[in-house]
Amino acid sequence: MEKHLAEAEKGEGTPHDIDMSQKKRVRADAQRNEDAVLEAAKEIFAKSGVDAPVREISAKAGVGVGTLYRRFPKRSDLVAAVFRREVDACTAEADTLAANNTPGDALILWLRRYTAFLTTKRGLASALHSGDPAFDALPAYFRANFEPALETLLNAAVNAGEIRAGIAPFDLLRAIGNLSVAADADGADHTRRMVDLLIDGLRYRPASPAK
Repeated sequence: MEKHLAEAEKGEGTPHDIDMSQKKRVRADAQRNEDAVLEAAKEIFAKSGVDAPVREISAKAGVGVGTLYRRFPKRSDLVAAVFRREVDACTAEADTLAANNTPGDALILWLRRYTAFLTTKRGLASALHSGDPAFDALPAYFRANFEPALETLLNAAVNAGEIRAGIAPFDLLRAIGNLSVAADADGADHTRRMVDLLIDGLRYRPASPAK
């Protein structure tokens, strides 16, 4: 007790302050480990699919396998967390693009970003339909984030006269999703070409009737 009081008098803090500082460091370390695991898993899932070895993920993240399993007890927990993190990043990019581009360009760039999001999620579709409860909330999370972001971009582009009106955000998201199912070696390139054709269609506006 006297030692703690002496430390406090020296400006080193009370026992409570020291304890809180230690807890903050532990939380910060845990958050860094989680961020490292999610980033590593994202990269490895994109390359090898969601069934990639957990040891490969932990090695790339620089953490022990035990650390990974303490935070994500099941593979599905890790896959779901990576998915949500990527949804958040893709959604946030809509605001950034809107602030730095014309409405039409912002929409096109975001649709390409969304396409990349889909085409790098190898094995995600089968995981979502696996029946694992960890994935039950993901489709709703997907729509709750992507639809409002896309709706804002669409409305701005329509108001600027850069694309046609009457496009439902969910229809467009689903159309790109359907184009992203190509599974052959050239699937991603094929999807990008098809999405560019879809984007060209957004720009189409019927000519006004002659007077």
